[in-house]
Amino acid sequence: MRKTVLPAVLLLLTILGCVSKPSETAAGAEGTAVSGVRALVEQGTPSSLVEALEQIRSRAPETERVFVQVAASLLAGVYPDVPVPVLPPEAPSVYARILRDAERGVYVRPASSSQDFLEHVLPFLAFFHGGKTAIRNSLADLDKAAILNPKSALPPLLRGIACERSGDAAAAGEAFTLALALGADYQAELGLARLQHNSGDYDAELGRLVRLQNRYPQYISIKRQLALVYAQRGDNARAGALAAEVLARNPRDGEFLLLHARVLIDQGLFNQALAPLEAYAPIDSGGRQYLFLRARVQAEGYRNPDAALGYLRTLLRANAGDEEAAVYMAALLLESNKAEENAEGRSLLSRFLNRASIPPPVLALAVADSVRRESWREAKTYLDRLLVQSRSAANLLNAYKVERGLGNNAQALIYARELYNLEGNNNEEAVNAYVTALIETGRQSDAGRIIEQRLAAVSGGVLKSRYYYLRSRLRDGDDAIMNDLRSALFEDPRNVDALIAMFEIYHRRQDQRRAVYYLKQAVALAPGNAVLRRYEAEYRAALGTSY
Repeated sequence: MRKTVLPAVLLLLTILGCVSKPSETAAGAEGTAVSGVRALVEQGTPSSLVEALEQIRSRAPETERVFVQVAASLLAGVYPDVPVPVLPPEAPSVYARILRDAERGVYVRPASSSQDFLEHVLPFLAFFHGGKTAIRNSLADLDKAAILNPKSALPPLLRGIACERSGDAAAAGEAFTLALALGADYQAELGLARLQHNSGDYDAELGRLVRLQNRYPQYISIKRQLALVYAQRGDNARAGALAAEVLARNPRDGEFLLLHARVLIDQGLFNQALAPLEAYAPIDSGGRQYLFLRARVQAEGYRNPDAALGYLRTLLRANAGDEEAAVYMAALLLESNKAEENAEGRSLLSRFLNRASIPPPVLALAVADSVRRESWREAKTYLDRLLVQSRSAANLLNAYKVERGLGNNAQALIYARELYNLEGNNNEEAVNAYVTALIETGRQSDAGRIIEQRLAAVSGGVLKSRYYYLRSRLRDGDDAIMNDLRSALFEDPRNVDALIAMFEIYHRRQDQRRAVYYLKQAVALAPGNAVLRRYEAEYRAALGTSY
């Protein structure tokens, strides 16, 4: 029987090899039959390890109590989610030194002459305690372990973990698949899920994990991976709930403190995000992701770009090639009211725009900057490239703005309609753009119907103000128009469009006192507005300043 098994095992090891190949000595060894408790321990599946402990507790002879610590250590290291039964009394074990070293993260290689399966497998537990030994050493030992016991799930499962860590996804996938067939169960499934995550196959990963969680609803390792894929897919509610469960088990889990903070920030819960960030600070206050999330809280939550830029500058001094941080920093600089920061932002942006391949976030930033400066033709050159890669809501909104700025109202309507169909009434900017495009292409009745629906639906404030302003554009006669504009300003006194419209009515009536009253407010809110600049020379004296 051994003669027929060995060639198949060697072929399998050749297929799975990701760093090392079995040595000549290992290749010449043959599997040794084992029985009883030792056989269950060597099998290395969750159920066999639990069964081994149960047998020792109930009826195993003294000689087999040496495997208590071995089985318990394998469960704790390889299958940490599996409930461990009450441990029976143990006897002194020849493996105690290997296990003690592994707990300290020290990988102790077996003697070259060793034919003991467990001496080749147990040192790998060091990896679960922060061990940094060369992966090729562990692979050579696992090669021999697979020959000594071809039916064990441990060598392929541990090989999969080693190959995954070394970046050999193909070999890791084959190893995890074999481990699954040999009974490694949820840990092999998790290994395959991680490989799918790293390759960007999030749908397949989620399907695998949901099925796995249905079988093991309490396993925290599955919840960890589920939280990661939900966060990647933008499902922040589920990701946040799972991250909170993980942190309830281990409040100092650095990876999940940062994940929880990011999910809360993405949800706009900036104050709540401070707690996980403060908890993470003692772990690594100079870490890249920590500094980036701190910057986001300051910029997006507290509207404090100076503090955000401080965090980003610290981050980029240590990680000069961090594109995400550099693009985020460029965006803040370009939104600044300081000319020198605008210049720094454009200099930073130009470094990315001069590359042969420009990623979508950089193109989106270039479009936003051009739109802000009302450089419509420049914006269109970037926008045309961006829309080929992504027709997101933000990109479609900018496309509408650019075409409107160029005077192409028909094309602006096409983009606004696509945006509205994509977002519906869930996105008020989409509704606003679509209604405006309908008005500017002569579709007043369609625009009016949507405006009345939204006025009835929204409660008040800024949103209601926008719709009163839009309705004013459908009115005939100054009195009807001004009634809606006054309603708009009652709901939101900072509605610049309504202020400009009131100013233009009084300007047309040559009522300078009232015109200046509205003009001053509009200029204070939007000093660079192109419409207002047309009146600069005429009203400079009345305003007492240049704007």
